[in-house]
Amino acid sequence: MTDLQTLQDDISFLKGLAIEGRSPSVMGGAMLVAAGSAYGVASLGHWAIVSGAAPVPTPWILPILWTSATVGFLAAVTVIKRRFRDAAPANGSGRASAMAWQGVGWAIFTLAACMAIVAWQTHSDAPLRMFPSIILALYGMAWSVAAAVSKVRWTGLAAVGSFAAAILAALFSGSPASFLLFAAALVALAIVPGLAMIRQGRAAS
Repeated sequence: MTDLQTLQDDISFLKGLAIEGRSPSVMGGAMLVAAGSAYGVASLGHWAIVSGAAPVPTPWILPILWTSATVGFLAAVTVIKRRFRDAAPANGSGRASAMAWQGVGWAIFTLAACMAIVAWQTHSDAPLRMFPSIILALYGMAWSVAAAVSKVRWTGLAAVGSFAAAILAALFSGSPASFLLFAAALVALAIVPGLAMIRQGRAAS
């Protein structure tokens, strides 16, 4: 009887870990929504400026636009961490996925600085044209990690979609339409999944 009870307890424990591992982080979802919103709006603004749909008040408007988006995103991250500090992933798979996204964030920041330096040195915007593709490819990497550790099917689809969008963004590189594509990709691959993670995370809790 004791052995049977122990076995049942072990099964319940493993089942709990599996359910917990498949429950998305509310905080992670909120950060995805914040990133997709901040940079999606900046991408739309960039498209409006380079396509001539919006006036250009200063030649520095594009750096100001993207810097403002970054400042807004970092401010949102600060608020999200305070608001959802108790919703951080507690198990190994959740922490692995969170670390992957954190690494992606730092990689994007570093690569953006590197491309800006190269663009300034070469007096060419060619390096910056790769930025949407690089971001989307890094998103694909992070979604791949999330799919591997959580076994949630839609995260695998998000990974495939991110890689496909990265290639598509490269095909439109240099065209104002590339920024519309990037904004749409951020909605589909950051905002919508982020909202789904928040909803599922709250339902699981």
